[in-house]
Amino acid sequence: MAEPAELPPREGMDFDVVVVGAGPAGLAAAIRIKQLAPDTSVVVVEKGSEVGAHILSGAVIDPIGLDRLLPDWREDADRPLKTEVSEDRFYLLGASSALKLPNILMPKLMNNHGNFVGSLANVARYLGARAEALGVEIYPGFAAAEILYGEKGEVAGVATGDMGVARDGHLKDGFTRGMELRGKYTFFAEGARGSLSKLLIAKYGLDSDREPQKYGIGLKELWQIDPARHRPGLVTHSFGWPLDSSTGGGSFLYHLEDGLVSVGFVVHLNYENPTLSPFDEFQRFKTHPAIAPTFEGGKRISYGARAITEGGWQSVPKLSFPGGALLGYAAGFVNVPRIKGSHNAILSGMLAAEHVVSALAEGRANDELAGYEAAWRATDIGRDLYGVRNVKPMWSKLGTYLGIALGGFDMWTHQLFGRSLFGTLKHGRPDYATLKPISDVTPIVYPKPDGKISFDKLSSVFLSNTNHEEDQPVHLKLKDPSVPVRENLPLYGEPARLYCPAGVYEIVYADEVAKTDPRFVINAQNCVHCKTCDIKDPAQNIVWVTPEGGGGPNYPNM
Repeated sequence: MAEPAELPPREGMDFDVVVVGAGPAGLAAAIRIKQLAPDTSVVVVEKGSEVGAHILSGAVIDPIGLDRLLPDWREDADRPLKTEVSEDRFYLLGASSALKLPNILMPKLMNNHGNFVGSLANVARYLGARAEALGVEIYPGFAAAEILYGEKGEVAGVATGDMGVARDGHLKDGFTRGMELRGKYTFFAEGARGSLSKLLIAKYGLDSDREPQKYGIGLKELWQIDPARHRPGLVTHSFGWPLDSSTGGGSFLYHLEDGLVSVGFVVHLNYENPTLSPFDEFQRFKTHPAIAPTFEGGKRISYGARAITEGGWQSVPKLSFPGGALLGYAAGFVNVPRIKGSHNAILSGMLAAEHVVSALAEGRANDELAGYEAAWRATDIGRDLYGVRNVKPMWSKLGTYLGIALGGFDMWTHQLFGRSLFGTLKHGRPDYATLKPISDVTPIVYPKPDGKISFDKLSSVFLSNTNHEEDQPVHLKLKDPSVPVRENLPLYGEPARLYCPAGVYEIVYADEVAKTDPRFVINAQNCVHCKTCDIKDPAQNIVWVTPEGGGGPNYPNM
C-alpha cells in the first residue's frame, strides 16, 4: 500500500489552449478556436462523467450564441433545440391567487419570441460532438483540481485530481495519479462559483474594484405530464408566494417537447431568515392552485439544483490574468430578469477564442489577454447586462413588489432613452452576510410532502442520479470543524441543513429529545455540486473542492 509521501510524478501533456469545463462557454471557445485556427491544439477537461452530466438550467434559450457559433445548427437533424416559445405568461402569486400580468407591460427584452425551450445539458452534448468533430480533445470524468503556475506566477495549465485515494488519505490499490494539462493559455469555464475560478479571483484580485458577486439557488424538476395538459412552447414565470416580500426569487414552468415539463424555483441567496429552505419553498410552490393541476396524473423523472450568478454588470470580475481567462457563468454573465445566461456564455467563449487565436498567431504565450477584458462591455454581452444592471439591487433593497416595479421602470427607460435615472446601483453585502440571528425571525414551518406533487430531499437526490465513490476524502472541507456547532448552531440554527438542497448537512444529537451533544454530519455522497454551501455559509467555513472525477449528479435531460 503506497503512502502519500511516495506519490509518483504526474505525467503531462502540452496544448495550445486548455479549457476547464465542458459547458456552453468552454465548448464554444474550443469550437471557435478550431474554426479560426484548425491546427491549434485544444483540450477540454470536464469533471462530470460525460459532457452534460453536470449541466442544469431552466431553460429558455436565446439562440443568438448558437446562431453565431454554428449558423447551420437549425438544419442539423441532431439539433438539440426543437420547441420554440409559443406563449409567455407572467404571474404574481398570492397564497391562493394568481394575477396574470399583461405582456404589454414587459420591456422588449423580456419577450421570449424567437427563443427555444429545451435542455441545456443536451445543448452541451451537441456542442461537445461538434467540438470533437473539429479535433478538440475532450476528457470527461476528470476533475481539474489544481492550478499550475509558471515561474513568474502565470497560469500554466491545470492538474486533474488523483483517483483512488481513500477517505483516511491512504492510497488504494487502484490509485492513479492525476495528469498535468499544460497550456499556453487556460480558460476557466467552470460555471457559478467554480472552485478554481474562486482561487484565481482571489490570487489576482480580479474583483478588487467590483461589487460582491451575488447568487441564487435554482432547483429544477423534469416531469412527464398528462398529454391533455401539455402545451408545447408555453413559458410561465411567477414571483411572490410562497416567498415573502423581502425574499427575492420566483418560478419557471416550461412545456418542452414529448409531453415533458420543466419546473423550477429560484431563491436569491441574500435571504435573511436562517430557517428558510429553498428546497421546501420549491415543493410548496408546486402545490399552488394555479400550478398543481399541471402535475396531476404526471410523473416526476428528474431533479437537480445549481447556484446561479446574479451580480451582473457590477459584479463581473476582471476576466483576464496572466496565462488565462474566465468565461461564461464563472465570469457572471447571467441576465437576472431574463433568467438567461447560456447565450452570453457562448458569446464569451467565442470572444475569448478570437483573442487567444490572435495572441497565438503573434507567438505569445502565458501572458494576459487584456483585449478580451477590454472588449466585452462593448459587445452584445455588455449591452445585455448593462440595461438590467439595477434590477437585482432594487429587488434586494426594496423588496419584491416595489423593487420589481422600479426595476421594470428602469428597464423601460433603458429601452426608450438608453439611460437610467438611478445610475448604477450597488449590491452591498455579500450573500453570506445577510442572515439574521434565529432569535430575530419567525421560524418557517413547512408542510410534509405528499409524495405526489411535493417530495422530500432524499427521494429527490435519488432522481438526480448522484453518485460518489464513498471511500474518498470528503470534498466539503471545514476550515474549522468546531464552527458549525460552536457558532452557527446557537446563532442561526445551523442553516446548512436547510439551504443545502440535497440533505448533505445534518445536526445529530446524542439524545434527540433532550438535544444534547450536537454533532455536525456531512453526507458528502449526496452532494449535487450546487455550491450553495460555499456561498451561503455565514462563517465562510465550508469550502467546496472537486471530488474524484466523474462523481456527482448525472443529469440526462436537464
